[in-house]
Amino acid sequence: MNTRTGADCRHANTNNSRIDVADVLRGIAIGGIVVIHFLEHLDFYNFPPLTALDQRVWDVTFFLLAGKMYAVFALLFGFSFFIQDDNRARRGEDFRLRFAWRMVLLMVLGLFDMTFYNGDILFLYAVCALPVIPFIRASNRALKIAALILLLQPVEVAFLVAGLVNPEATLPGIDSAPYFEAMFSSKAEGGFPDVAAVSVRYGLPCNFVWSFQVGRLEQIPFLFITGILLGRRRLLCDEGNNMRIWRRLLVIGVAATAILLPLANRLPQMAANECVSHGLDVMLNRWKDLAMMVVIVSAVVLTFYRTRARKMLMWIAPYGRMSLTNYFGQSIFGAMLFYNWGFGLYRIAGHTISLLLGMGFVCVQYIFCRLWLAHNQRGPFEELWHKGTWLFYNSAK
Repeated sequence: MNTRTGADCRHANTNNSRIDVADVLRGIAIGGIVVIHFLEHLDFYNFPPLTALDQRVWDVTFFLLAGKMYAVFALLFGFSFFIQDDNRARRGEDFRLRFAWRMVLLMVLGLFDMTFYNGDILFLYAVCALPVIPFIRASNRALKIAALILLLQPVEVAFLVAGLVNPEATLPGIDSAPYFEAMFSSKAEGGFPDVAAVSVRYGLPCNFVWSFQVGRLEQIPFLFITGILLGRRRLLCDEGNNMRIWRRLLVIGVAATAILLPLANRLPQMAANECVSHGLDVMLNRWKDLAMMVVIVSAVVLTFYRTRARKMLMWIAPYGRMSLTNYFGQSIFGAMLFYNWGFGLYRIAGHTISLLLGMGFVCVQYIFCRLWLAHNQRGPFEELWHKGTWLFYNSAK
């Protein structure tokens, strides 16, 4: 399969050229993630007295961004895996073992990130990516079957069935709350060594338990596999009937959101059994977020390729090209801003102030990205990950 990439995939002749719209989407995703994390005080849910405006800011921001931006980011993670593997396959090389090593490096980077921000997602992505590696060479049919199974949220389906069969059934005692509580005092009162120690000790299991609770352990590999299919179909390229497909997806996404939103808000509360209620709550909310993600991705792709706003959207691309560096930046500087070991702004920053801080920080990061990429091919953490990926590689073989 020819997978040449470029601004619109039709004029590029080299393997290492980029698909610009993917960088735009990645930039939107990482910017949204930064804003959400600042609003949450980087997983430190300790706020001063809140106003009605603060609550409105929280509700609107979470409705628009939470669960959608991470989904776009995960989708593009799988897409990038396909691009890397396909480029190497065209040179007669097998990228799968190299990608596994790349995920080991991502785990190390994730542990570093976790010393600042216990909600790090890099380690979780790396673990979830490992079982996806065999699927990179699987048939489209196998990929679609695996994606469908994961899309159905099989764990929640099991809870749902258990509750329907046995009205006395209860959820397993798996709860992330004790982990959050164990890290609370160090963020409120401790220094950086205290935060780093408890973040690694409790943050790592907390992330996996919380992701299990909210259904992300199934949704993340689903998004990775969907990203692979996205690459195989070349859907981020302006060719064939791709734009017609994206228009259909936009309509489907809007319709699905309109249906799932009220269901997610009301149906779980109608169930008497906690297994049924939990299963419905997780399934419907994950599907609602996916539907809204489809709307976002479709709207951006169509706007990029079919309107004059393309040039404006391209301004976002440098921020997306340095998404890993920007993710680390929000962890380091966000923790410094809100935790006690830094400026301790959790004491005075309500949701409105935190939102403005997040948006301001994204602007600062954007300026840094423009300046850095004017003289470098990759961001600093991207370069580190790239060099580590190709460590011990013999280019002459």
